[in-house]
Amino acid sequence: GVIWKQLLIFFFPILFGTFFQQLYNTVDAIIVGRFVGKQALAAVASSGNLIFMMTGFFMGLFIGAGIVIAQYFGARNYEKVRSAVHTDIAFALCCGVLLTLLGVFFTPTILTWMRTPADVLDTSILYFRLYFLGSLATILYNAGMGILQAVGDSRSPLYYLVISSVVNVLFVGTMDMGVAGAAVATVISQVVSAVLCIIKLTRSDGPYRLEIKRIGFDLPLLKKITSQGVPSGVQNSIIAIANVVVQSNINTFGSDAMAGCGSYSKVEGFVFLPITAFAMALTTFIGQNLGAGQFDRAKQGARIGILCSMAMAELIGVALFFLAPYAMRLFNDDPAVVAIGVRQSHIEALFFCFLAFAHGVSAVLRGAGRAQVPMYTMLGCWCILRVSYITLALKVWPDIATIFWAYPITWSVSCVVFLIYYLKADWVHALEKSL
Repeated sequence: GVIWKQLLIFFFPILFGTFFQQLYNTVDAIIVGRFVGKQALAAVASSGNLIFMMTGFFMGLFIGAGIVIAQYFGARNYEKVRSAVHTDIAFALCCGVLLTLLGVFFTPTILTWMRTPADVLDTSILYFRLYFLGSLATILYNAGMGILQAVGDSRSPLYYLVISSVVNVLFVGTMDMGVAGAAVATVISQVVSAVLCIIKLTRSDGPYRLEIKRIGFDLPLLKKITSQGVPSGVQNSIIAIANVVVQSNINTFGSDAMAGCGSYSKVEGFVFLPITAFAMALTTFIGQNLGAGQFDRAKQGARIGILCSMAMAELIGVALFFLAPYAMRLFNDDPAVVAIGVRQSHIEALFFCFLAFAHGVSAVLRGAGRAQVPMYTMLGCWCILRVSYITLALKVWPDIATIFWAYPITWSVSCVVFLIYYLKADWVHALEKSL
């Protein structure tokens, strides 16, 4: 079919699904910030960077599984699809247990390393420990979602996220438990989405049907999955570690800064939705089409997807630039908290097109089997450069705005690297020898 139509048909369910996922995380922050206080808001709203640091590597691994399944599905090698699905779920079970243990036992140490203020520390430890008790459900859902999207089904994950979002809002609104209630509601919603996703896979008629008794490891496929997934996982970890360093520097400015930047991060999460959705759609599109030998179609789809993502991200960024004061007041009315969130919005919002370009090219390269390129680019630009800039610049300009400028600067530099590689390298034929 027409490329842009097919991309959008696949894109919109992913967009709406990620919207509802972001919505229930944001509702937690709004309810806690409005009814418990800014210290509680600081604990919940600043959670994103640490959570992503702990979960990002594992999520990246399952991006690799989705890529492998999409490639075999495009090549009509359905026996490999079946083996990859069952290996993927077995791997998810192991990773979920490991992440639960890491999150529960190491959260206090990590929060202390991040220089979390004393007035927020105990509340943050409680929130994170409860949150990570749902890690197994989170990873199982992401593995199942990746399988469904890899074979072209982006609608089912949307339905499950809508249901889990409603469940989360109902629980967080009715449980009068403050920060603990927000964490428990999130865990319950994650379990609901994971169960629905697994049920869908067990009842499917296609080659991706999940049979519980067949769950186990196909070692050659596991090696292929990890070879695709580890670079994506390392990339996520690199970004997360750099952002944790950023968060630790924000924490030194006090709980007002934590709450203001946390509020901004929740709003910014909605801006990232089209970027994330187009990235997911592009990875599947490129993987399936290259697996089927449709090289020209893959190149056209890459161009269309990247340009659409950039345009949509920039339009939302412009809107955020002007609406920032109203958006920040949703979380807390404290003038100091609102002012910090608005200041960060005004510095970063107009550069979202660069962020979209970087993620778009990364998605294309992952779908083409070149996941190492985004990993090394993010390591250099979004980790080493970002941390070095903040470490040095804060000594010269000890102002929180110095931290905010780290993002536009590193996004822009990474775009230059990605553009050169995208135009010069033969990424289109990377899969021919591996299938």
